[in-house]
Amino acid sequence: MRWWDIDAVLALEKELFPDDAWSRGMFWSELAHARGPGSSRRYLVAYEGDRLVGYGGLAVAGTDSDGGAAVAADVQTIAVARDHWGTGLGACLLTELLRHATAFEATEVMLEVRVDNTRAQKLYQRFGFEPIGFRRGYYQPGNVDALVMRLSDPSAVPDCAVSGTTGDGADATDTADAADSTTDSTTEGRNAGPLNGVQGTGIHG
Repeated sequence: MRWWDIDAVLALEKELFPDDAWSRGMFWSELAHARGPGSSRRYLVAYEGDRLVGYGGLAVAGTDSDGGAAVAADVQTIAVARDHWGTGLGACLLTELLRHATAFEATEVMLEVRVDNTRAQKLYQRFGFEPIGFRRGYYQPGNVDALVMRLSDPSAVPDCAVSGTTGDGADATDTADAADSTTDSTTEGRNAGPLNGVQGTGIHG
């Protein structure tokens, strides 16, 4: 994701999350930590032609192996346009985020998902995420609880090679609060390049 993607990202954000959409300033703040030495974020966008159809973001906390401390990553957001639900795009976005978590040397990946979003939970479970607790009243308005899930080995996630409809649970539309980011440090990550396995959709940072 780059600054010129933000308008399209905001439009999809407001469509999918009308009650708690991120602001322009929140996306700018996240992207400010996604480039250069000491970066701690990785944000991706998915386009079908000129149309943005999905995006996702990852934040990391801790130090790399040289610092001797574990690195924890957090899936900040995954969003897929409604007409692309069931195509596997959500799975490909998650795969790319987990690749970046591995590049950051993350030893675990965390996320929050609404307790009533069973579609997203199925996707995460398929990737090996396990429930570890709840955050009461995490999603506002509505005072909806969040299920906290953890993946203990992001490097074990298989490549994304989805090219058609994958059935229920293929995509997620869930967002974590950007204020939950807990770090300002990491290293410059690699752009994994386009993923073109989903109906001509390209994913890039």
